[in-house]
Amino acid sequence: MQIKEVMTRSVETISRNASIAEAAKIMRTLDTGFLPVTDTDKERLIGVATDRDIVLRCVARGRNPADTPIQDVISEKVLYCFADQDVETAASSMAEQQVYRLVVLDGPESKRLAGVVTLSDIRRHGAKEVAEPAADQIVEAG
Repeated sequence: MQIKEVMTRSVETISRNASIAEAAKIMRTLDTGFLPVTDTDKERLIGVATDRDIVLRCVARGRNPADTPIQDVISEKVLYCFADQDVETAASSMAEQQVYRLVVLDGPESKRLAGVVTLSDIRRHGAKEVAEPAADQIVEAG
C-alpha cells in the first residue's frame, strides 16, 4: 500500500507572515496541533508549526501571539515522505524520528505539498501490523 492511498489530501496551510494567534485559531478550528507553513504565495513549504512550537517559542518567552509572525517559531526541519512510497517505509521513518506524522510531498523533483500522513491514517486503512509496532517504538523511546 502506498502513502497516497492513506494520506489526508486536504491540508490547511498558513502563510509565514500570519500571526501566531491566527495559527492557533486555525489549529483550534481543525482540532489539530500541526500546521504546515508556506511562503507568501502558498506555493512552497517552508516549515511546520506545532502547538508545542507556539507554547515554547512564543508564550513561554513572553511574546505576544497577536504580534508575532508564525515564521518566528516554526520548525524548519520538515520531516516528510513521498506520496508513492509504501506505508512500511513511512512508518519506519516515523518510528526512527520519533514522530506520529509526516508531511507528504508529491515527488522528489517538485517537492510540492501533497498531504499529511499519520500512523492513525495507516492503521485506519488496514495496515495495523505496520502502524502499531511503529507507535510502540515511539512510546518506548519517549
